[in-house]
Amino acid sequence: MRAMRLMAALAAVSLLAAACGDDADEPDEDVTEETADEAVDDADEIDASGLDLVAEGTLTVCSDIPYAPFEFEDPDAPTGYSGFDIELMEAITEVLGLDIAVVATGFEGLTSGASMAAGQCDIAASAMTITEERAENVDFADAYYEAKQSLLVPVDAGIESIDDLVEGLSVGVQSGTTGEIYAQENVPGAELIAFESSGDLFVALEAGRIDAILQDLPVNAEQARADDAITVVDEFDTEEDYGFAMEKDRADGLVDAINAALAQVRADSTYDTLYDKYFSAE
Repeated sequence: MRAMRLMAALAAVSLLAAACGDDADEPDEDVTEETADEAVDDADEIDASGLDLVAEGTLTVCSDIPYAPFEFEDPDAPTGYSGFDIELMEAITEVLGLDIAVVATGFEGLTSGASMAAGQCDIAASAMTITEERAENVDFADAYYEAKQSLLVPVDAGIESIDDLVEGLSVGVQSGTTGEIYAQENVPGAELIAFESSGDLFVALEAGRIDAILQDLPVNAEQARADDAITVVDEFDTEEDYGFAMEKDRADGLVDAINAALAQVRADSTYDTLYDKYFSAE
């Protein structure tokens, strides 16, 4: 069981719990500097020794990789992976006094909770949108990022918006994602083709197998920055928040510990530094 002082930390950081907004997903401006300092001091008291982890002393993180800029392979990184999610989890584990290990896995096993229930990992960090349906299978920590959907096409495709996706065209989506759901509800007539991974989408677009990709804006924007032949032509504000997911109804207080540590990395500006590193060009 978690130590009693974790409760004090949570009370102190409650005002800092992952308020996402249009202003670069920064901490709430209404939180005073004094409150933030108190949260950092109290969060330092978090005791993670009672957490029931897959590997003692290590937070094992599952992620569907690649999904740049949130997670991608990096042979020079200690875990073998980098990205906004990965570095944010590294900051959280530092607050908790834990090591970190990253396991690459499929996305559907994360949203269903199967990967965590099977003991493959303790937590999923994979640009996962918090939804009511998913919350029936997993417990989410506080939201840490607000995302939009977007439409990516070749620059010479003659497609300027979602309204141009008519019959005869095909749109790629990643299976099991909110992008797929949005496309099912909003694409007027084009054929939807679902792929297992985000990487498969870009391969298919380059090969001409699909005419467009509908998925999270940061991921499409990252690809467009790296390739002048493709561009983001439309964005959709779907009011989606990302959250880290854990096994449903854990009894060891991991969700609370993650929330307290997340609040600390927001309060001490670690979050802002990581955000600027990965999204300053947005």
